[in-house]
Amino acid sequence: MSISLQKLRALRREVGGASAPPRAKAGGGWEGVASDPAQPSESSACASASPRQPFDAVANEGTLLHDPHPRVGKPKPAAQSIESLRRLLGIRARTVTQLPARGPVDRSLPGEEIASGVRLVETHLPMPAPPATWSLAFSARASMRLDSAAQVDVDPRDLLFFDTETTGLAGGTGTRAFMIGAADFHRHPERGDGLRVRQLLIATMAAEADMLRAFAGWLSPRTVLASYNGRCYDAPLLRTRYRLARLPDPLHALAHVDLLFPSRRRWRGRWENCRLATIEREALGVVREDDLPGSQAPAAWLQYLRGGSSALLGRVAAHNHQDVVTLALLMAKLVALHGDEATGAG
Repeated sequence: MSISLQKLRALRREVGGASAPPRAKAGGGWEGVASDPAQPSESSACASASPRQPFDAVANEGTLLHDPHPRVGKPKPAAQSIESLRRLLGIRARTVTQLPARGPVDRSLPGEEIASGVRLVETHLPMPAPPATWSLAFSARASMRLDSAAQVDVDPRDLLFFDTETTGLAGGTGTRAFMIGAADFHRHPERGDGLRVRQLLIATMAAEADMLRAFAGWLSPRTVLASYNGRCYDAPLLRTRYRLARLPDPLHALAHVDLLFPSRRRWRGRWENCRLATIEREALGVVREDDLPGSQAPAAWLQYLRGGSSALLGRVAAHNHQDVVTLALLMAKLVALHGDEATGAG
């Protein structure tokens, strides 16, 4: 395509250029066009242009007309471009944070190991020997499962006060007991009469079956279980764990006295609630210090399984120890109150 000289001059006047078209010089460049040393030459601009990029030029009889105001921008430094790109992408430079030095983790557990991963903690609390017979008539039939009326009077040494610490409070097959505490009246050959407290603690998941076998060894056909809400929670949970471990269930044939129900009938409405901690404080005068709530026991055990410290497990054991001791004191309190009411002394 060609254009006449007159039209070319008219176009040059419209853009404010010279009236005469530029002519090629012998040394390179064009006449009538001032060369800017800061701008790249026409040949370099054409060489760096993409093959598909249009040129702002018009060919006329071997003459190339170029744009007097080139659009080639000044390149940015590489460092500035990288920082701009980091800001756009939200990328932060990696920094190394020095963590404080950690000392050795205490992994020691109380008691002695009686099987692989099973610990036994046994203590003896001096206490006067109970009478030969305790009447359990204070407990209604709904909270006490006895085979005959003759079992209302029991030997206190046949009572086993027990409580569990579990991996959750919801129950079900996914919940297991990692600690079982039990207390009974026992005459020690050297220390005399008192309350014997035994606690089983597992340090691994695989040790559960051995713990269940050890607890079954504490039971006999004459044993009468005593708990606080144990008929609704602790006993069903243990029976489920025995079935899952393919072990005989030693609990289903035993009498079970749940002290929650007679405590509710006697003290409901007098105090803010009938939790065991409230009953022991108000009725027995027992005040716990630095007690770890039972709701934190699952986290303490899981922390130990993941390689953490065993310090919280020691507090869990102390909490469980006090629970079973309180059950024995509460049983004696209820028996005494019922006896006083029956004789008119209360």
